[in-house]
Amino acid sequence: TSNFLLWQSAYAEMVFLDRLWPDFDRRDLWRAVELYASRDRRYGGAMPNVVE
Repeated sequence: TSNFLLWQSAYAEMVFLDRLWPDFDRRDLWRAVELYASRDRRYGGAMPNVVE
């Protein structure tokens, strides 16, 4: 491995789509943004205990 941008991508949110770069358009970008927005982000915190 080349370790290219290894430390810069430590906290990055990666999205992998079945689309090659020349075919990537604004719909694919919007899909990636929607996938990011739908993630359950806890910023390192654990899920709270729910008492039933």
